[in-house]
Amino acid sequence: MTEVMVGIVALLVLLLLFATGIELGFAMALIGFVGFGYLNGFSSATSLLARDLFDVFSNYGYTVFPLFILMGQIGFNAGIAVKLYSAAHKFIGHVPGGLAMATVMGATGFKAICGSSAATSATFASVSIPEMDRYGYDRRLSTGIVATVGTLGVIIPPSVVLIIFGMLTEQSIGQLFLAGMIPGLIIALFFLGIIYGWAKINPKLAPLSERSSWSERIRTLPEVIWVALVFVMVIGGIMLGYFTPSEAGAVGTFAILCLAIITGGMRLKTYSKSLIEALRTAGMLLMLIAGSTILGHFIAVTGIPQATADWVVSLPVNRYLILFFICLIYEFGGSFIDDMAFMILATPIFYPAVIKLGFNPIWFGIVIGVVVMIGVVIPPVAICVFVVKNITKEPMGRIYRGVAPFLISLVVVWGLLLLFPQLALWLPSLFFNMN
Repeated sequence: MTEVMVGIVALLVLLLLFATGIELGFAMALIGFVGFGYLNGFSSATSLLARDLFDVFSNYGYTVFPLFILMGQIGFNAGIAVKLYSAAHKFIGHVPGGLAMATVMGATGFKAICGSSAATSATFASVSIPEMDRYGYDRRLSTGIVATVGTLGVIIPPSVVLIIFGMLTEQSIGQLFLAGMIPGLIIALFFLGIIYGWAKINPKLAPLSERSSWSERIRTLPEVIWVALVFVMVIGGIMLGYFTPSEAGAVGTFAILCLAIITGGMRLKTYSKSLIEALRTAGMLLMLIAGSTILGHFIAVTGIPQATADWVVSLPVNRYLILFFICLIYEFGGSFIDDMAFMILATPIFYPAVIKLGFNPIWFGIVIGVVVMIGVVIPPVAICVFVVKNITKEPMGRIYRGVAPFLISLVVVWGLLLLFPQLALWLPSLFFNMN
């Protein structure tokens, strides 16, 4: 067999391993080790395995993951999301669909400190769905928006997905963070518009709640302002060059910890829980990266990335049509394994082709980010839907019917990004030289 054929067979075996339920990082490491050993000798493969594992787990740059994950876990366990939701509830709870809109606004604010989609959906499933139940909201709307709103963390910074993409492609994480802000806010606005229109068409779907007084509203503002200040400090520090992403993660985590202690949301038991959850998630993520690194070196030896790039560029079709099919591959692959894991697997293969086609790598990162957002809420592997189902015990079919209108808005924004790349590139171009 040629080296390319060896690589293709190895990737097919990898997909079979995924189907068995084996941990994804270990599966990628195993296939990468065996494949590299087959082509270059197992002595070389052993050296590769040791070197890649050491490089990943000793790489200072990768400390950004546990730091930002810990920041999100502290915010999650300290009840900051609850306070953000309460503030949004006081301001817009009385308008049609107001409680569901407050969920979007609260989750958007929470995404400023938490990059986990599942954690966001779990938080608001426990907080906002009971409140919407109290006012008689239809469960299609309440479960649908909670399942979908967690996806905002994929492109709204600090996004773990964008950090991983930046590491894989050696692109600026600061530029990726800025590029994701406008599309993320547009998606949030689309969610608000869908909720309002749905509630106006069918008022029984979302009965009105009482109007809060201005004094009640003002009392909720300090929490919102503090979270906004932390977000500006972290992202602004990266943009202005005061912090590296890892330093920004440390500063943000310390700031959120101080805020949680001052507001009374953090105790020793809560802090210990946050540390354990953050370490578990970061360990899983670093193993994914280590496995993908080993696999990536094997794939590079097979020549598949270069062969794919050469073949794609030679196709006699419009480059946007090629990009469309690449996105479909991401979506299809993410339908059977975790979307982020498939992104780690597929990006080293398709990224060279995308660059050869002349697309901007920062823009491509946001396009793939929206593709991942879609994958998080479509079957069969729809982690946010599973989280909401486990908490609410609602049938999957009802949750999916609620997700459908919001899923359409994600597809629309994906299309807008293809038509108007400046939606992602304008903001980074203000702070960075994009040439």
